[in-house]
Amino acid sequence: MGVLRSLLLFIIPIAVTPAAAVDLGWAFYVDSHGTVVAIPMGTFRVRAGPSQLGTGERFTTADGRAELAVYVLPRHGQSPASYLRAHMKDSSGNLDYHRVSNRFFAVSKYANDKVLYRRCNFSAGSTIHCIDLSYPRQEKRSWDEAVTRISLSLRPL
Repeated sequence: MGVLRSLLLFIIPIAVTPAAAVDLGWAFYVDSHGTVVAIPMGTFRVRAGPSQLGTGERFTTADGRAELAVYVLPRHGQSPASYLRAHMKDSSGNLDYHRVSNRFFAVSKYANDKVLYRRCNFSAGSTIHCIDLSYPRQEKRSWDEAVTRISLSLRPL
């Protein structure tokens, strides 16, 4: 574990099931804070620099129509619910999807022609591990499976 935590970025290829119509090149992204998330590297092939929040990295599609950010925030003793109360500007009524547990939150909303999705997992330690996805609203159904897989794979080491 210590070796993995010391890496800034480590990509481990994972198998794609034959049911996948297109090889999306799924791989695990692992950062120095212990964030692990499966990313379709065939889709998010462009590294776009640091994330706009926390410490992490952004990826985009080649045409820039979709973006994925993976990042870590300090926990400061917050729970998922208290974090949302302190930082979320939208009321839950303005969200398309809203789920909060004692270990994570996931929220989604439409913003003009985009779907914005955020999931943050709260580690037992001092960090919050997050993903932000932005993709075209008219492509929502085609993104659903990938968004679900990315979201459910997010975890701290």
